[in-house]
Amino acid sequence: MTTLPDRPNTALLVIDVQNGVVADAHNRDGVIANINSLVDRARAEDVPVVWVQHSSEHLKRDSDEWQYVPELTRRDTEPLVHKTYGDSFEATDLEELLAEHGVGHVVVTGAQTDACIRSTMHGAFTRGYDVTLVSDAHTTDDMDEGMPSAEQVIAHTNLYWHWQSAPGRHAATVETAEVTFAAN
Repeated sequence: MTTLPDRPNTALLVIDVQNGVVADAHNRDGVIANINSLVDRARAEDVPVVWVQHSSEHLKRDSDEWQYVPELTRRDTEPLVHKTYGDSFEATDLEELLAEHGVGHVVVTGAQTDACIRSTMHGAFTRGYDVTLVSDAHTTDDMDEGMPSAEQVIAHTNLYWHWQSAPGRHAATVETAEVTFAAN
């Protein structure tokens, strides 16, 4: 039900599952296992898997911390989007890449829930995409004392996206086992 014309396809976004980003993340291993499961299913169904990789002053390009975790393997044929902003669409070729594949629905996984995941979902939704957040395939760290725990941030984000709506667009929050790559 995307507002983007002639874009019936779905893509899986794997956002910032990098060594330095998820080193201390909540349920790190479980989230990575769920992402791996989704990557395998997407590949089996010929659904584009788009890898997004962040760099910044604190996450230097080509450093060990910048590298994707070893448990996840990107194929050379799968697109890699380099970004320097939270929203994976800002100052990148993500929009062009998705348009090229006729994608109007993105399934979102990765890290950090309270930063790049939220920013990218909002960016996709406001650009007209249908957005599905995989509730057990995104994560974040515990922040400073006085802030909500990582578990609370994840739960709140899942709840928030479950209730999102806008004219001509669909948002959803589903568990890994419930993900479907079929057109909405």
